[in-house]
Amino acid sequence: MNDDTSFNPDWISPPGETVATIMEERRLTLADLARRMKRQTSDIEDLIHGRAAITDEFAQQLADTLGATKAFWTSRESQYQRDLARLLQTSASPESATWLSDIPVNEMAKWGWVEAASDRVAKVAACLRFFGVSTVKAWRDTYSEGMLSVAFKTSPTFESDPGAVAAWLRQGEIEASKIECDTWDPERFRQFLSAIRELTREKDPDVFIPELIRLCASCGVAVVVLRAPKKCRACGVSRFLTPARPLLMLSFRYLSDDHFWFAFFHEAGHLLLHSESSIFLEGEGRLSTTEEEEANTFAANTLIPLEYQDELMNLPANGVGVMRFAKRVGVSPGIVVGQLQHRGILGRNQLNNLKRRYTWTED
Repeated sequence: MNDDTSFNPDWISPPGETVATIMEERRLTLADLARRMKRQTSDIEDLIHGRAAITDEFAQQLADTLGATKAFWTSRESQYQRDLARLLQTSASPESATWLSDIPVNEMAKWGWVEAASDRVAKVAACLRFFGVSTVKAWRDTYSEGMLSVAFKTSPTFESDPGAVAAWLRQGEIEASKIECDTWDPERFRQFLSAIRELTREKDPDVFIPELIRLCASCGVAVVVLRAPKKCRACGVSRFLTPARPLLMLSFRYLSDDHFWFAFFHEAGHLLLHSESSIFLEGEGRLSTTEEEEANTFAANTLIPLEYQDELMNLPANGVGVMRFAKRVGVSPGIVVGQLQHRGILGRNQLNNLKRRYTWTED
């Protein structure tokens, strides 16, 4: 570190977060660090969670144990206290209270997206850190008037709270950053779709989801399957984080195999057919746009290739016929049922027993 006093975080961040990061990099436990610093484990825990301030003595111990200088650690503490004072003032504002009520904080904490907090200041701080912004205004500029504005203009309209959608999209970015992807190769991705289609016959999501992620990563696509907050009714999104980094997110919202796989191939269609600058957010109340119709057609024809379409339209409306056809085509019976229902050949209440159903675990 060349300048120990120039640390100036973009959002409120307790010095303990820096300590925790170094501990993780060096594979140190709380007990390890406490022993090296000749302190109680509870002292280190309080520091990490922002409950204890860095005194001059503490700063020197951190410098001796973890590196940097005493000045760096005292500067880190001073910056945090200034940010905390700013946040105390900000969190009392009506704008902050309104914003926080729009963010699904409880679900985010339950699922481990943010640290659980009981008071408003801590909740505002946790949410700002999560979104990587310094103020509520910065959040609105980045999300409400930025990313979400683009998404809602280029996507079908549906009833979702912007705060819940933004949280889902942000966590998707975080999860995508953990996936090691090859260079984006659209032709390779297109070729791999037939192999991905075979995964529809695998029943266990603990098997097919990791394999789906692996296959797509080898083509440069980061696939994230992430439960959405209640007020986010999106079932999928496709977007380019960078020109060479496409993200395909699925919420598994309807918890059935036909919806899940159609959503995947629909989003794959957007990545292959449409502008890299667009964000396609899918949910209820779809509007019939050219891009959506093209993605729907792409998904339907990929799942059930054109050479089988006539046979599909003339299938007998019974389970045996559907299962035999599905096996021959190489997809799950639920996908065939879903397509027949979509085309009006089957009623919405017919042959639903052939669809695979899933539930989210609380873990």
